[in-house]
Amino acid sequence: MTRCRAMERRAMKRPETLAQMNAALARFATEHGVETGLAYRPDRTDIFISPYSKCGTTWITQIAHGLRSGGDMAFDEITEAVPWLELAHDMGRDVNAPQPYRPKLFKSHLPWGVIPEGGRYIVVLRNPVDAMVSLYRFFDGWMFERGAISLENFAEYYLDRMGREDYWSHASSWWGVRDRDDVLLLAYEHMKRDLAKSVAQVADFMGISDERTRAVAEAQATLVFMKAHGRKFDDHLVRQARDAACGLPPGGEASKVASGQAGAGQAQISAEMRNAYAQKWRETMGAAHGLESYDDVLAALED
Repeated sequence: MTRCRAMERRAMKRPETLAQMNAALARFATEHGVETGLAYRPDRTDIFISPYSKCGTTWITQIAHGLRSGGDMAFDEITEAVPWLELAHDMGRDVNAPQPYRPKLFKSHLPWGVIPEGGRYIVVLRNPVDAMVSLYRFFDGWMFERGAISLENFAEYYLDRMGREDYWSHASSWWGVRDRDDVLLLAYEHMKRDLAKSVAQVADFMGISDERTRAVAEAQATLVFMKAHGRKFDDHLVRQARDAACGLPPGGEASKVASGQAGAGQAQISAEMRNAYAQKWRETMGAAHGLESYDDVLAALED
């Protein structure tokens, strides 16, 4: 039996086309698992951390967990400390189980209108081109064979994602509720520029005034600290739980901690693709909210 399983693992290959990658992603979370997460009824103090994928989710989760715990790093990987709402059931986690610190925290990538209501919400927005490039780097060598899919082709795929997988619908949903008292909306670029201010905003939202706790959370959210503890932020528990279901061979790389330089993605795609992303923005965030470019988001959140 052991030999058969070893042969099966050797026979498994990572996707080499976008169609194959989509087929793998479709098996990442089960319908029952997602429904179980959506059925959760939050306490009014629960906090859902729900940026779009690769918009700073792990970073802001580390900040919030550091604030509530005083900097407790005694977790194998951060999804152990902060359950991923949509994936918890498929990872053998009970979203209703007690958490060692208050408030309860949940990771998510859900938009407003889908995520369970009744809690509190922290969301980080990021330039969509940078978010796309970051997702490409994250998937390269994990969700598809390294180098098998070009960045330009992935950029086109990202532009056409639909439903809960759509960056623009997600951003629009949260922008529409940004003035609610139970929603904190931040910008990834502002976090990069002034981490201390961002930690203070999260601490204020969470009602944590202790200066030492804030200082510890800030120190543990620096790029240097998180890179030094990279295994705690690399999704290895997620991969262990779901790679086989996706038809992926064991191992692979899916690093979560990167330099994430603001605006760097623009230079990595063609002018034609940059124009397509700008047009998509105007058709979505521009039409719905009068935001003509992502720069308008940054200016509005600066106030």
